[in-house]
Amino acid sequence: MKKFAFICFCLICTIVTYGQAKKPTLMIIPNDNWCHVNGFEIEGDNQGLKTVSPDYERALRENADLGNVITKINGLMADRGFPLKTLEEGLKGVKQQAAEEMLLSSKSGAGVSESPFDKLLSVAKADIILKLGWTVTKSGFNKSIQINLEAIDAYTGKSIASQNPPGNPSATADMPSMLSEAVLSIIDNFNARLQSHFDDLFTNGREVVIKIKKFDSWDGDLEKEYEVDGEKKELSAIIEDWMSKNTVKGRFENSDATENKMSFEQVRIPLYNASGRAIDCKDFCKPLQKYLEGAPFNIPGVKLVKKGLGQTWVILGEK
Repeated sequence: MKKFAFICFCLICTIVTYGQAKKPTLMIIPNDNWCHVNGFEIEGDNQGLKTVSPDYERALRENADLGNVITKINGLMADRGFPLKTLEEGLKGVKQQAAEEMLLSSKSGAGVSESPFDKLLSVAKADIILKLGWTVTKSGFNKSIQINLEAIDAYTGKSIASQNPPGNPSATADMPSMLSEAVLSIIDNFNARLQSHFDDLFTNGREVVIKIKKFDSWDGDLEKEYEVDGEKKELSAIIEDWMSKNTVKGRFENSDATENKMSFEQVRIPLYNASGRAIDCKDFCKPLQKYLEGAPFNIPGVKLVKKGLGQTWVILGEK
């Protein structure tokens, strides 16, 4: 009887643990090709170079079908327990950040150059971006919709899942109904791939890139020796030791190292800190910043420069 009770207790614990497993945070945006075909683009200037970027805000405002299908997918994802960040909320955050950067630009004399997509990623901090688009094909009285849904890891930019099945021809169905049917036909298989990817991240850590650099004004370098725990080591070796202790399962690759720079790739960082808050690459580097500014290194300043969610430069010597 006791053995049976113990087995039941274990089963209940397993079910509860599985039910509480964290799922990736998602955001759905229209893909670049859909924005281009439908004329939702905005021109810009990046240091004299003409740029063309998707105009997400106008697309949402002027294309009712886009808003409807995003709402449909959001609902289906929510029903399956996937937390969502809406595109509208992300765009509001981008506007607020732009206002703050105007103040930063006026003080420093130089603005911050990012594409609308990069700005959205930076503000939303979603784990996975779902890029959505569709094409309509007509044949006689019939028309069909081929939906394209691709999941992108927001930190690495790598594609982790995609679906673009051919739609069923219809002469009577309206656009919202056909879009809804197309989404329903792919959603469960698509979600399974997303969860599999996130389970790997949860177990093995999120993949990021960290680059160590130095200001010319600093008279030190990465070959300078310091005594740590009674042992003298070069700064580069000390930083590598720190990476080994703080990355998930000690996983990273030191792809380049000189007296002035180091490059760590395929760095696996935790998804959450000790308080359960989601962290990005810059958050992960903050303890390293404090470590290098303290004794025995006493580096006069360590600047963290965020290059998207998945890459941070740690620059030694100034702030």
